[in-house]
Formats: sequence, C-alpha cells, structure tokens
Amino acid sequence: MKKLMSIGLLSALLLPLGSRAQAPADWSLKACIDYGLKNFGTVRVAQYQKEVAHQQAREAVSGYLPQVNGSGSLDDNIKLQTTVLPAGFAGPEPLRIALGSKFQTSVSASVDQPIFDKTLLLGLKANKPNQERADLNERQTREDVIYSISSNYYQVLVAQEQIALLKDNLNQTEQVLNVLKLQRDNGVIQPVDFDRTEVNYNSTKSQLTLAENSLNLALNRLKFQMGMPQDQNLMVSDSLMQSRLPAIETNGFEARNLTSFRLSENELTLQRLNLQRTQAGYLPKLSLNARYGSLALGNELGPSLNRFVGFGSVGLRLTVPIFDGFKRDAQIQQSKLNVQTLQEQQRLNVASYQLQFNNAQTQLQKSQTQVQNDDRNVKLALKVYEVTTLQYKQGTKPLTDLINAETSYRQAQTNFVNSLINFYQARLDLEQSQGTLLNFYNQL
Repeated sequence: MKKLMSIGLLSALLLPLGSRAQAPADWSLKACIDYGLKNFGTVRVAQYQKEVAHQQAREAVSGYLPQVNGSGSLDDNIKLQTTVLPAGFAGPEPLRIALGSKFQTSVSASVDQPIFDKTLLLGLKANKPNQERADLNERQTREDVIYSISSNYYQVLVAQEQIALLKDNLNQTEQVLNVLKLQRDNGVIQPVDFDRTEVNYNSTKSQLTLAENSLNLALNRLKFQMGMPQDQNLMVSDSLMQSRLPAIETNGFEARNLTSFRLSENELTLQRLNLQRTQAGYLPKLSLNARYGSLALGNELGPSLNRFVGFGSVGLRLTVPIFDGFKRDAQIQQSKLNVQTLQEQQRLNVASYQLQFNNAQTQLQKSQTQVQNDDRNVKLALKVYEVTTLQYKQGTKPLTDLINAETSYRQAQTNFVNSLINFYQARLDLEQSQGTLLNFYNQL
C-alpha cells in the first residue's frame, strides 16, 4: 500500500500533465495565446482601428494640399430675363430688352490652396497622438487577450488536476473496498464498515463527474477566449504542479508602464490640441485661389458648343472672424472643462493603479505562503494515511480512523490544488498591475 500511495502522490502532484497525455494535439499556454492573438475578434478590431487612424492622418494632410475642382454646364434659357433701360439712354422712352442668348455652355476648373490656417496645422499636429492611440489600443487588446487566455487556461489545469487526484483516490479506495469485501464476507468486520467506505467511494465518483463537467466548461471558455471553434478538439499540455514555483520579478510600481495610463495621457493630449484648435478659430485664414474656364453663347445649340471664349482669375482670400454670437467662446470653455476633468480622472486612476499593485503584491505573497503550507500538509496527510492504513491492517486502528485519514489526505490535495491556482492567478494579477503582461507572454 505504501508503494501504491507513493506512486499516486508522484503521479498526481509532481509529474506534469504532459507526461500523462503525450498527444500531439496538446496545447501549451504560449501556443494558446499565440492562437488567440491571431484569431480572437477584438485583436482584428484593434488592427482595423489602427488602419483607420492611418487613413485619418491622410485625411488631415489633405486639408493643406491643393483642392482642385472642375465643373461644366449647358443651359437652355427658355425665357430670357428682361431689363429696362431708362429713358434717354436709348431713346426718349424707357426700353425693355432681354440680355443673353438662348444657349450657354461653360467649362471651368478651380484651385484653392490654403496658405495659413491654424486649425488645419493643429489638425496635422494631432496625427501623431492619433496613431499612438491606435497603437496603444492594439497593445491594450493584446494584454487583455493574454490575461483572459492565461486565467482560463489555469482553470482548465485545475480541473484536470482535480480529475487526476480524484481518479487516484478512487483507485486507492477501490483497493480498500476489495479488502473490506473479503473481510465482510469472512465475518471479520461488520457490513456497516464496508458500507461506510462504499459511501465514500460513491461520493468520490460524484465529485469526479462534477470535475469532468467543470473541465468541459473551462475548455469551452478557453476556446472562446482564443477565438477557436467550439467543435474543435483542445487538450492542454502544461501543469500547475511543479516541484518549484516560478520566480516572480517585481519591478515596482510605475504608472507610465501601464497601457491604460498611457491611453489616458494620450486622450489628455488630444483634448488639449482640440482646445488649441478651437481657440485658433479666432485667427484669420489666408488662401490662394485660381480659376480658369471657357464660355460659349449662341441662339442655336451648335454655336454654343464650339465657339468658346476663355476667362480666368487669380486671387487671395482673407477670412477674418468678427462675431459668432459667442459660439466659439462656449466651445473653448467646454474644452477647458474637459481637460480639467481628464486631469482629475488621471489622478484618481493613478491612485487606483497603485492600490491594485499593492493588493496584487500582498495576494501573491499570501498565496505563495499558502502553497508552501498546503504542500507540507499534503506530505503530512500522506504520512498519516500510510501509517493508519498499516495500523488498520494490523488491527490496531478502527476503520473510522482509516476513513478519516483518507478524507484528510483528499482534502489536503484539494487545498493544495486551490492554493496553486490562487498563486498563479495572483501572479497574473501582479503582471497586469505593473504593466508586464507582454513580458510575461514573451518569457513563456
């Protein structure tokens, strides 16, 4: 029995899951994240938004480039407008005449080139922060995908470990049942002693069914976070059970390492530029314009299509805003308030980020200590179970003590699994709170 128990402990607690299932379809955590970064919908959305920012930059540049337009028209003046020449101009009486011709054709092209427009210049200045925002959004999306996949991956590992532990316990209890059955049949023990152990065995089977259902649910959640079809087979290859816990590097808290902080700073930059653009609306605008075209007139359609006379002009246009009913002043005040709001919100965010970092550190230290304690408890519970089993065989311990020792051992194993998942989740939260999720992923 001692040999069987030692093998059970090693297989359940020390050996990685990959040693129990060497199927080529097994997925490591890094492989799952790689798949999610390529296939999850939010990643593609962030990439589209990045391209949108690039096109918006092109649009902003176009405002300061020449604007060229062409136009053409063919008019049939069904009824010409008349005017009256005053008396004495063409005779003693006022003369009513119609000016123009029945058909009129014109073709023209115009060019407008801004020379000075501060609002357009500030729009160009916003191109860089706009593209930075798109990059930060993509980074934030990648970090969210890494966090979600890792968290769900750990849940799958927990379910798998619980199943492995429960199967080991079933095997051990079944061996005890076989011995008790012989003892019952030979009248060595009361039937109630056998029934107690059988109840414990059936309870473990029920727990195994629940654990297998939990595994299926966890796998479905993991597939969703990866962007993988639900009908595709997925088996993970890593294990929470390691003889040594991974070393954790704490870089200290620096708000600027957080993508969310940098996004807020970027939003503040854009809002300040928007304030400057609104204020620049008070400044004059100067532009160069040129126009050239041809005009043909005739009372018949034919001459109006081939007897063209050219015309053209070149000029400067100066636009000076004078009074807009205080509309722009109201917009400026709104922009100032928006800037102040963002500044205050950023201060609140920094305090919140600091709190999350401190809590993550505390939780990680607590989880690490708990793992060490539960690891010791598993070894002690195994030792007690082995000794109690031997004493029961020798007739010096009742069956109740054996059942209690087995229950304590199973509970110690469960506590160890739970403390491990708490440790890895706390590690993940710490990576998130100090802005190192991408480093965590790159080091997998």
